[in-house]
Amino acid sequence: MKAARLLPSVLLLASLGTAVKTDAAPPLTGVGLSRLSALLPLQGQTVTVMEKRPSLSTVDLRMRVERVGGSPEALYQVIVSASKGVRAPYDPRLGISEEDYRRYLVFQEVLVSTSKNVRLALTRDSSRVQFGNTPGLNNVLDGLSINLRTGELRGPEGYSALPTLVVPSTAPDRVLPVRNGFQWKLLGSDATAGNGVRATLNLLELESGLIILNYSRTSMINRRLTEGEIIIGYDR
Repeated sequence: MKAARLLPSVLLLASLGTAVKTDAAPPLTGVGLSRLSALLPLQGQTVTVMEKRPSLSTVDLRMRVERVGGSPEALYQVIVSASKGVRAPYDPRLGISEEDYRRYLVFQEVLVSTSKNVRLALTRDSSRVQFGNTPGLNNVLDGLSINLRTGELRGPEGYSALPTLVVPSTAPDRVLPVRNGFQWKLLGSDATAGNGVRATLNLLELESGLIILNYSRTSMINRRLTEGEIIIGYDR
């Protein structure tokens, strides 16, 4: 199986849980189920572990400075510093106020390849994908299953959810170039059994063809509380 084709290697996002819009949808049938099956990893799939890192965004600042005729040299120094994750001191040659400078030069999160590849522990047949414990993913996916005939996600805590469709955005300031995808939100608790979960699973196909699977959860099984998040990228 192919590992993720991470081009570009850095992708802008706010948080994958909020970086995409979803549209309420009835249970999947036909084309929707076929698309879901095509996006989910295969048995033995090799994936690349990804992580979120802070980064300074200069796009809006550059446009603002160029619009008011500010100093290209001063702007260049700001961009060089931002590429190193450092906010340069305010320079009045930029042609904007210090308040505007701080407003336009903002920290964002980016999605970056760690260059760490792992082979997913999962089983797959015509009706279900079942995730196992993959070394290097901190047990986050362990016990999750997705029904390929209904789209239902079920977690080891005993709760399930149907997917909603991810709505692609064409806005110039979109945080991820999403072509299509699915999102599940697991939520439930049982104080008597000591089980509960609050989790979000995003399965996204980007315009580059790269598939991003992101699972973030707070889980309790037999009164044992754990938290975790993984982000992986791969090609199909």
